Amino acid sequence: MHDFTLILNLGAGLTAALVLGYLTHRIGLSPIVGYLLAGLLVGPHSPGFVADAGMAEQFAELGVILLMFGVGLQFHVDELLAVRRVAIPGAIFQSAVATGLGYLIARQLGWSSAAGLIYGIALAVASTVVLIRVLADNRELHTKAGHVAVGWLVVEDLFTVIALVLLPVFVSERSSIGALGVAFGLTMLKVGALVAFTVFVGSRVIPKLLDRVAATRSRELFTLTVLVLALGIAIGAAKVFDVSVALGAFLAGMVVGRSDFSQRAASEALPMRDAFAVLFFVSVGMLLNPGALLQNPVLLLATLTVVMVGKPLAALLIVRLLGYPFRVGAVVAVSLAQIGEFTFILSSLGKELRVLGDAASNTLVAVSIVSIVANPLLYRTLPTVERFVMRQPLLRRVLNPRVGKSEDQAVESELRHRAVVVGYGPTGRTVTRLLAENGIRVTVIELNMDTVRQLREQGVEAVYGDATRMDVLQAAKIGAAETLILTSAGMSHSEEVIRAARELNPRAYVLARSSYLKDIPALRRAGADGIFTGEGEVALSFTEALLDRLGATPEQLDRERDRAHRDLFGEA
Repeated sequence: MHDFTLILNLGAGLTAALVLGYLTHRIGLSPIVGYLLAGLLVGPHSPGFVADAGMAEQFAELGVILLMFGVGLQFHVDELLAVRRVAIPGAIFQSAVATGLGYLIARQLGWSSAAGLIYGIALAVASTVVLIRVLADNRELHTKAGHVAVGWLVVEDLFTVIALVLLPVFVSERSSIGALGVAFGLTMLKVGALVAFTVFVGSRVIPKLLDRVAATRSRELFTLTVLVLALGIAIGAAKVFDVSVALGAFLAGMVVGRSDFSQRAASEALPMRDAFAVLFFVSVGMLLNPGALLQNPVLLLATLTVVMVGKPLAALLIVRLLGYPFRVGAVVAVSLAQIGEFTFILSSLGKELRVLGDAASNTLVAVSIVSIVANPLLYRTLPTVERFVMRQPLLRRVLNPRVGKSEDQAVESELRHRAVVVGYGPTGRTVTRLLAENGIRVTVIELNMDTVRQLREQGVEAVYGDATRMDVLQAAKIGAAETLILTSAGMSHSEEVIRAARELNPRAYVLARSSYLKDIPALRRAGADGIFTGEGEVALSFTEALLDRLGATPEQLDRERDRAHRDLFGEA
């Protein structure tokens, strides 16, 4: 009976999330809104079926571990350093403003200092999922503004990870400054020991382990290995080093992210993260009590003002003071004008520490829903706002510093001639060499790690992973590529690769290879612009060789070649 209860709760939560997530996506909103509403639907504050909140929280805990593992996996120090001049001071300034405003709101309502601090930090950090989705949907992810926004968010996430470790110490020992100092020192020693163990031991053991598992060519074993690493290090961090599972999962992600297998881990193992993250959002939605919101309208309006007005204005101000154009500031400001998964993690921590009450949790969930709904809509107004600013001479001079060639233009120029080649067999090697010799920047996607390492040693950009995964295509910068070439004739799921690439870059010119003529219609429906088959090319070569031996003129050869091409491929 217990097993049936587990299945019933899991099925009800996921079904409600699927239906409402799909509906919210169809009307142009983030599916996260649907997941939160699904939690409200199956929660105790709505009629009908009521899911087991305790069981949902257990699933949510697993979702938090996998979310934090994903953040660590995608935490690239190099990307942060590239935009450090604006991302680090900007994130510090905006986080300080949001935290301070949240703290003031809490104190005005009579809450404790600890409650005000947690509430303020919960308002400071934006949702990674929402930010990446909005930037990608508006083709800003690979622009300078997109890089600044992502780097900014990485700094915010890092601050939040540190806060998750230190807040329990601050709350539990707040009555004594000396005790707080001792506890803080011990916590930092434990964290330092965990970091040293994870980085120095993990960086030697984990890559070798992943190398051996990857050599088996078993996707299931690789996925299972990544899951065990994430859970094992997270649980070990909590039991041995007495720190949060969130920090352990983050460090595990960082170690795997530094290995050659980071992209494959992201593409193959993290779909589990998405599934459990959905349950996390559902469990948060179950906490929302709509009736309670009516009892705290001032708190709701004040919190909305901080998230959707205070944070964006602080971001716009600091970006402008640092000398960046208005567009960069506007993109960063709007994309960060929302709160999401980290807010819920901090809210859950506040409840566990018995610092935040139901009013705070309800308000944070409600503000998250409103800000996530509004964020894509606000983003769509940016072109109109930018045109208005450009028409006002005074505003244009104030909001746009004098710059030479913009960094966005430099990035666009750098990536103007880029091709992505899938597979590095004999055909892939030849195509890559010819493209490079003609000044085209090539990124190779390959599932053989030894080949990837050799290419990198030769100075060729290479990504290890399955090209059917969008994360892998994004790592290969398909969004900035003019051409995608599938060079392997025996490659399975070529249609999936083409569809995924088309979704990320509808303008890309796609060339595909297949073994048989019967595969052409499916590849063409998927979106391939040019298709070459072994059967067809051999038939054409036979025809040309035979006609040449019989003394055909060049005009006759061209005519018969075109005719054979029509017969074989159905086109001229």
